[in-house]
Amino acid sequence: MSVLGLGHDVVDVAAFGEQLAEPGSRMRNLFSVREVRQAMSRARLKNDGEAVHLAARWAGKEAVLKAWCEALGEMPLPYTLDDFPWAGVEILDDSRGVPHVDLRADVEAALRSSLPPVAGGPSSVSVSASEATPTPAAMMAAASAAPAAERMAVSAAASGPIWHISLSHDGPVASAVVMLCSR
Repeated sequence: MSVLGLGHDVVDVAAFGEQLAEPGSRMRNLFSVREVRQAMSRARLKNDGEAVHLAARWAGKEAVLKAWCEALGEMPLPYTLDDFPWAGVEILDDSRGVPHVDLRADVEAALRSSLPPVAGGPSSVSVSASEATPTPAAMMAAASAAPAAERMAVSAAASGPIWHISLSHDGPVASAVVMLCSR
């Protein structure tokens, strides 16, 4: 596994809360229904404000964008800040409360098509003419290595890149760190 991109973001919780509360604010539209529902649930459970939990998720979304941009390097970006599908990048907790990144299908497709082919993947495998008649030792080595290599190639092609995310908040600041990795 290799790291393709790393992103980090911090959010001022009070300022973020003010933006959420502004009349006519569209900030809530940048979150999915599931994200808002989870933030409300965590706020009730922890007896604190919804804004702190949405601020951490917002930091997560920003960190996802930064990691994705770093992974692309000099390649063209699939979105601008004006048309980035914020609600299509969900920062959700699993049943144990561990956060993860969940991309809507169209955003996942854009991610996969924007990333360069992974080095060592199926497209980089070649066979030389000298391998047409391998020695017995080479045959044994290939027999033991091929299934693992095939499983890795199929797994990488089928599952694509993976995200790692960590969210935190302390007092007035919410923070997120995200890594985009290849398998």
